[in-house]
Amino acid sequence: MRLNRSWLFVPGDSERKLAKGQDNPADALILDLEDAVSDDRQEIAREMTRDFLKAHPDRSRQELWVRINPLDTPLSLPDLVAVMPGAPNGIVLPKVYSAADVNTLATMLSALETREGLELGSTRILCVATETAQSLLTFHTYLDNVSERLTALTWGGEDLAAALGASTNRHPDTGDYDTPFQLAKTLCLTTARAIDAQPVGVVYVDFRDLEGLEAECRRDRRSGFIGKIAIHPAQSEVINRAFTPTEEEVTHAKRVIAAFEDNPGLGTVGLDGKMLDMPHLKQARNLMALVAQFGG
Repeated sequence: MRLNRSWLFVPGDSERKLAKGQDNPADALILDLEDAVSDDRQEIAREMTRDFLKAHPDRSRQELWVRINPLDTPLSLPDLVAVMPGAPNGIVLPKVYSAADVNTLATMLSALETREGLELGSTRILCVATETAQSLLTFHTYLDNVSERLTALTWGGEDLAAALGASTNRHPDTGDYDTPFQLAKTLCLTTARAIDAQPVGVVYVDFRDLEGLEAECRRDRRSGFIGKIAIHPAQSEVINRAFTPTEEEVTHAKRVIAAFEDNPGLGTVGLDGKMLDMPHLKQARNLMALVAQFGG
């Protein structure tokens, strides 16, 4: 499964921003048909997004995903019908209520892939899993019979605040996410890991505060997230750097792996005066897997 560090939102109806996105260091662009597009420009955005997808079939450096409108609106099916001829790498699904929405989208994608002559199952799904109040109560539905197309989950703090009637999602004194939003973040992370999907960090809305963004990226990474969604082109480079293992981390991981390989059959080994066991070996191997994909 390919992992992406940075996912940059680009309005689907802006030719200038689409062109600039191609030169951005983001691992993936999310061509947006939802919040970034006004109602009277929906059809324009669909056509421009489809044309952009068709014009850029080489996705080896940068994947192209599309955020459609929510499934409970009449806009989502026209979105899919319009963009699937361009073979997007995946669909970003907003305003989800449960895994049933993911499975509904998966069925729609199967029909459209067949129509367009695309490989069945080739279009992946990134689920924005916490933008409705109901979504916080239905994470268990992902644990059984969810579509294999679901390869990534992220969470949404801004729409969730509106859904919960909250005036803000952060604590006024500390600046940290308030309790309901910490719950959303935790449920997203644990569910993604439980179903072997990529857990993706939420947007950092203060796009001028790159230091704050980097600090939050590092917190996300320590927690277990891989990657983060960007809302401004300048954020991509910061995100990439934060989620790429450092030389020091790589050196330590190699030493941990070597310590176990030099002592086959042992479940615990000593290194630099510390006792390491199987979880440490797993962490080291996970980090080296990221290195294999991202470099470092």
